[in-house]
Amino acid sequence: MLKSLALRSLAGASLLVLSALPASAQQQQQAPAAAPADPFAGIPAAKAEDVASIDAILAALYGTISGDVGQKRDWDRFRSLFYPGARLIPTGTPKDSDVARARMLTPEDYIARSGPLLERIGFHEIEIARRTDRFGHVAQVFSTYDGKSKSGEMPAIRGINSIQLFNDGKRWWIVNVYWMQESEKDPIPKAYLPVAR
Repeated sequence: MLKSLALRSLAGASLLVLSALPASAQQQQQAPAAAPADPFAGIPAAKAEDVASIDAILAALYGTISGDVGQKRDWDRFRSLFYPGARLIPTGTPKDSDVARARMLTPEDYIARSGPLLERIGFHEIEIARRTDRFGHVAQVFSTYDGKSKSGEMPAIRGINSIQLFNDGKRWWIVNVYWMQESEKDPIPKAYLPVAR
């Protein structure tokens, strides 16, 4: 609160000083505004069928990270799913600590860090249950996943992806994927597991 008041005071003072200067001095003080960069530049065009619905974009997300040993992933397809500024946020507790941490990654960070590993171990991740809440343009999905390595290099894992989605009126976008892996201490609650039939 104090910081915002100070900033308002500084902004007001700057405006007062500027308005007291002669017109020629004002022109020298004002730098030309740079044209805003296009936030969508560099995002590959998505396949229409990948972003037409919540079902479709989640299938595309799981599909892009999954593949057999040595199989190249379609990272441009992966990039096309994410809104500018989107984050992937893994959480967990380091072995030498009892304090959980969250790591903020861009889609590019995820590709650089996880891409080689996914290809090397033949990782496949599937959705086994889902709970969705939606209001207008926004949706929040708790997507329970099951992941396995084809090489056997990594034990099977389960967890929940908390996925925030945005619909701009033309397509769905992923805004955040925020996840936690299941552990003995934190098993997945029954409400987020497949319903027994």
